[in-house]
Amino acid sequence: MSLYEKARRHAGFMAGALVIAILFVLVVERFLGHSSIAFGIAIIGLVAANARMLTFNCPTCGKNLFFRGMFVVPWPNRTCGKCGTELAPPSD
Repeated sequence: MSLYEKARRHAGFMAGALVIAILFVLVVERFLGHSSIAFGIAIIGLVAANARMLTFNCPTCGKNLFFRGMFVVPWPNRTCGKCGTELAPPSD
């Protein structure tokens, strides 16, 4: 599996984690009332789940696939923005 495919799977995983975090907060709000603790737990869980994002770096130059300049985006680059290395396998 290519680095790009692994990064794309991580992006999908994070989309699912975000949905679960939102549902968690909504369920706690519904049954227990407003809780900043539930929101904090959801945020800490999302940060911990997304820590793996920092491992998806270009094998040539080391630039992260999710960073576009100073911004972080939720989808990975197919081509390295720094050195131009193709990170996704060619389409059939």
